[in-house]
Amino acid sequence: MTTRPQTSSGANQSNAASSVITPCDVPFPTPVLDRITDPAVLRTLSGAEMDSLAAEIRQELIRVVTVNGGHLGASLGTVELTLALHTAFESPRDKLVWDVGHQAYTHKLLTGRRDRFGTVRQEGGISGFLSRDESPHDAFGAGHASTSISAALGMAIAEGAKPDGQPRGRAVAIIGDAALTGGMAFEALNNAGALSTPLIVVLNDNEMSIARNVGAISGYLGRVRTDRRYHKAKEEYERLVGRLPQGELMVDLGKRFRDAFKEFVYQAMIWEELGFTYIGPVDGHNTKALVEAMRQARNVEGPVFLHVVTVKGKGYAPCETDVNERGHAVSAKPAPIKTGTDTAVAKSPPKYQDVFAKTLIELANDDPSIVGITAAMPTGTSLNAFAVAHPDRFYDVGIAEQHAVTFAAGLATGGMRPVVAIYSTFLQRAYDQIIHDVCLQKLPVVFCLDRAGFAGDDGRTHHGIYDLSYLRCLPGMTIMAPADEDELRHMLATAIAHDGGPVAIRYPRGAGVGVSTDQPLHRLPIGRAELRRDGTDVAILAAGAMVLSAERAAEALSARGIDAAVLNARFVKPLDEVAILDLADRCGAIVTVEENAVRGGFGSAVVELLAERGRTVPVRCLGIPDRVFEQATQGRLRELAGISPDAIAAAAADVSEARRPVAPVTERTSARSTVAMVSG
Repeated sequence: MTTRPQTSSGANQSNAASSVITPCDVPFPTPVLDRITDPAVLRTLSGAEMDSLAAEIRQELIRVVTVNGGHLGASLGTVELTLALHTAFESPRDKLVWDVGHQAYTHKLLTGRRDRFGTVRQEGGISGFLSRDESPHDAFGAGHASTSISAALGMAIAEGAKPDGQPRGRAVAIIGDAALTGGMAFEALNNAGALSTPLIVVLNDNEMSIARNVGAISGYLGRVRTDRRYHKAKEEYERLVGRLPQGELMVDLGKRFRDAFKEFVYQAMIWEELGFTYIGPVDGHNTKALVEAMRQARNVEGPVFLHVVTVKGKGYAPCETDVNERGHAVSAKPAPIKTGTDTAVAKSPPKYQDVFAKTLIELANDDPSIVGITAAMPTGTSLNAFAVAHPDRFYDVGIAEQHAVTFAAGLATGGMRPVVAIYSTFLQRAYDQIIHDVCLQKLPVVFCLDRAGFAGDDGRTHHGIYDLSYLRCLPGMTIMAPADEDELRHMLATAIAHDGGPVAIRYPRGAGVGVSTDQPLHRLPIGRAELRRDGTDVAILAAGAMVLSAERAAEALSARGIDAAVLNARFVKPLDEVAILDLADRCGAIVTVEENAVRGGFGSAVVELLAERGRTVPVRCLGIPDRVFEQATQGRLRELAGISPDAIAAAAADVSEARRPVAPVTERTSARSTVAMVSG
C-alpha cells in the first residue's frame, strides 16, 4: 500500500478541503475568496481563513469547470500548493512558472480573474492555460509540457543581471511528475545545476500524468515518497531532539544531519547529484508546511528542488475515484435539444479516436507486427482500448514525443509496424526525429495525428493547424486526410500495408459525421482522389474534415444556379494530379479548402501543381489565416477562419465568375481519369 507524507494536526491543515463536494449550478457564499482582490491579501489571512479559502476555491472550480469543461482534477490537486506559492512569493515580482498551466485555475482565481472565471475556455473568455497576454501574473505562457524549468532558469538569470538597486525577484518552476518525464526538463535541470543559479523547482508529485505515470523516474519518486525508513527516522529524530533544552534550535541545526541521513537512505539523491538542494517530500495539502518549506527554499543561494506530494482531484469524489485519470479533464455539459415536448441530449456518432483504436485492434488481431505507441495520451487517443486488447504490443512512453518517434523508427528497422498516435500539436515537438530518424531512412512508421485542425476550447496551444504544412515538405512522406470516420478505417489499413516509407493520417477532434462503419476493411490506391459531386462551373477541392462543408457549399451554390464539383482529395501527398488537372480543364476555376494553415498546406500544393503544368485557371485557397486563434467551438472557429460552408460557397461563386472560357470537349486533350464517382 502506498503511504503518503504524514499530515500534521496543526493550523492550516485543510480539513474542509478534504470533504466531498458536489457540483452546484448556482453561486454559493465565498466570503474569503471574495476578499482576494490581489494575491498579497493571502498574507493577511489566519490559518482558519486559509482553510476556508481552500474549500471555497474547490467549490468554485467544481461549479464552473463541470459546466464549461476543462482540467478539473489537475487544478483540484493544487489548491493548497497555489495558496502557499502566492503566500511565500510575491507575484508578479517573483516569477511563478507553471508547467503546461492546466493545473493553474486556482492561480487565475487569486490573480484578478475571479470575475471572469465563469468564461474559462469560452469564446472571448479567459484561457484554460496560461497567457502572458492575459495577466502580468502569468510569467510564461504554455500549453505543452516540460518547458517550465528552462523558462524559469532564463528568468532567474535575467533577474540576476538587473543593475544594482533594482528589485530582483525569484524564479519558481512548478512542474508535475509527468512533465518531468520529458527530456527537455532534464536538459534544464542539468544546465541549472551546473550554473548554480538561484532557482526553485517545485515538483507537484501526484503519481499521475493525464493517466497513470510510467517509467523509471516515476518509480524512483514512488520510492522516495513511500520509504518508511526515512519518514520514521526523521520523525523520531525530531521528537527526541525537540524534548531537549533549546530543542527547536537543535532541530534547526540538525538539518545537515537529516540531509546526510537522506543521502544514506537513498544512496545518492538524483536531484542533489544534479546540483540541487533537495527539500521534501512535503504534504501538498498542508498550507502551513508548504509555506515554511518555500520560505526555507528562498534562503538557499543555489538551485533548490522542492518535492511536494499532492492528490490529483482532491475533494471531489468523481475525480478521486476515477482510477484512470483522477478526473484530469471533464467535458462541457452537452447542450440539450428539444424533441417535441421533451428535452434530450443529442446522440453523437462515434469519435474519430475511438474508430481509430477499434480499427487498429481489428488489424492487430491478424497482424502480430503491429505496435501501438502513445506519449502519455492513452485515453486521449483511445489507445487504452488497444492496450487492453494487446497489452504486449502497447507502449506509453510518457511525455516524450521525440523518444516516441525514434523508438518507433527502431521498431520499424526490426520488421515491426509501429503506429504512433499523437495529437497534431504535440507531434511538432518531434519534428527533427520525423525528418532524421524516419523519413531519411524511409522507415514504415505510421503517424496518426489526432486533434488535427481546430481543437475548440483548448485554444491556441492545442490547435493542430500546421501539420499539413510541416509534413508535406518531407521526402517520402505520404499524407492522408479522411473525409469521415469510415474512410479513416480504410486509410489506417492502407497505411499499415504501405511499404514505401512513412505515412501520416490526420483526423479531427470529436465525433465523426455519422456514416456507417460496417464495411470490410480495404486498401485505398495511393494518391487517388474521390469525386463526390461533378460540376462544370467551379471545382471545390477539399481535404479531410472540410469535405462535408464543401458538399454543403455545393448544394447552396446549386440553388443559385452554379454547378460545383466537389473532390475529396484523400491524399495531400501525393496529390491526384490527373483528377485535379482534369477538373481545372473542365471547370476553369478552383477553390481549395483545408483546416490547416493556408500557407504551405493543401492549397499551396494544388497551386504548385497547376503552375508546374501550365494551368492558368483562377484559384482561391481557403484555410486558416496567418494569425493566432483563441478558444471557441470548432464550428465558430471555422467561421472565423473563413472555412464554413457559407464562406466556401461565397468564395466559389466569386472565383467562378473569373474563370476563363472552357474549350469544347473535342478540343481538349483527354486525360486518363482516376476519379472515383460516388452516388448520393
